Amino acid sequence: MNTLAAPKEYKLSKFSTYYIFTLLFLLYFFDYVDRMIVTSLFPYIQKEWGLTDTQSGLLVSVVYWSIVAFVFPVSILVDRWSRKKTIAIMALIWSLATALCAFTKSFPQLLMARSGIGIGEAGYAPAGTAMLSGLFPPEKRSRMMGLWNMSIPLGMAAGIVAGGFIATHWGWKNAFGIVALPGLLIAILFFFVKDYKTVELEQTVKQEATEPGISQAKKKMTKMDIVRAFSRTPSLLLTYLGFAGMMFLAISLSSFLPTYFQRVHGAPSQQANLLTSGIMLMAIIGSPLGGWIADRWMRKRIQARLLVPAISALLTAVLYLCGLHLFSGAAVEYPILILAGIASMAFASSAIAVTQDVVHPGLRAISYALCVIAQNLLGSSLGPIVTGALSDAYGIATALKLAAFAALVSCVLFYLGSKFYKRDLDKVERVTLTAEK
Repeated sequence: MNTLAAPKEYKLSKFSTYYIFTLLFLLYFFDYVDRMIVTSLFPYIQKEWGLTDTQSGLLVSVVYWSIVAFVFPVSILVDRWSRKKTIAIMALIWSLATALCAFTKSFPQLLMARSGIGIGEAGYAPAGTAMLSGLFPPEKRSRMMGLWNMSIPLGMAAGIVAGGFIATHWGWKNAFGIVALPGLLIAILFFFVKDYKTVELEQTVKQEATEPGISQAKKKMTKMDIVRAFSRTPSLLLTYLGFAGMMFLAISLSSFLPTYFQRVHGAPSQQANLLTSGIMLMAIIGSPLGGWIADRWMRKRIQARLLVPAISALLTAVLYLCGLHLFSGAAVEYPILILAGIASMAFASSAIAVTQDVVHPGLRAISYALCVIAQNLLGSSLGPIVTGALSDAYGIATALKLAAFAALVSCVLFYLGSKFYKRDLDKVERVTLTAEK
């Protein structure tokens, strides 16, 4: 029976390991700065170009549609060619596309430039996830994913605050140009890190009787073998769908909470951005905390990596609904939304670890790419545009309340996935990773 224990994987020096982790962290940080800075610029763009909330939401959604379109072919390059080179090239593309936004003169032009950001970002999350899965042992996987994913809320918050500040002082177009520069520098540095060799797609051939001391035969995986590896892993498929529900809510909130605070509570633009950033920043507690709890609990209950996301999703829905509905306008509303911010990312680290745990090591980037497709196509890209349309029709407060129900759906999906996790884990091929020369 297989467990999380795996053959000894490739080892770098402690310095090299954490240097690569730091670069991965910074790239994810600036990924989300570039991705989400536009949300704090909505009031300025709407004033200049007369956009509706639906059109503003489209500026966020188009990034995720581009990611969906390109993530799968790029993930094949990651698994079959090079993780580090793909990461570096994609970071260059998304940074240059962000800079291009500064030179747009109309809504269609800005929409096209924003789609370029998504093309670049398509390769990052699968490649980074696969690299981290090789850098750190399986028993630390949730914790390290949690620490890595702290960069997401930090980047989102920094993008919202920086965008509003720069727009106020130097104009909204300059905000895009300024935040594009750090990503370009880090992308160049990433070309020179060390990675593990590409893993051969082989699987053990089942034999009726294998003599003691004789190793079982291996065969190259066919395309149908790869398809079956995913389609016959229900814990993985349910994790993808659960992730989508959580991202539907998260991106809806990050896109429209500034608008909510301005319209409902009359907060000035900069204050609304700061209030939203405070909630988003709470994920720096939730992400590593969720990973730590999952790894600790997993020592006693193997299904913990999907039970933690189920609990996280339930708490997120309850807290956001309470904050936005029961206590709307009261002094207690913001503290409840702060707690919701902690709960909303506690699912991610262990859910991401599941996408790596239950697949062949040579398919790790593709596995997370499929998760990215699901979460973006069904979650991140739909969230802003659906919430924007609901806001246009029923008001921003009602729109955000309705968005919170997506987390309840995720709770059910993660819980169902936990029922299959151990069985799926036991089927995984164990492969030793070796370092590049």
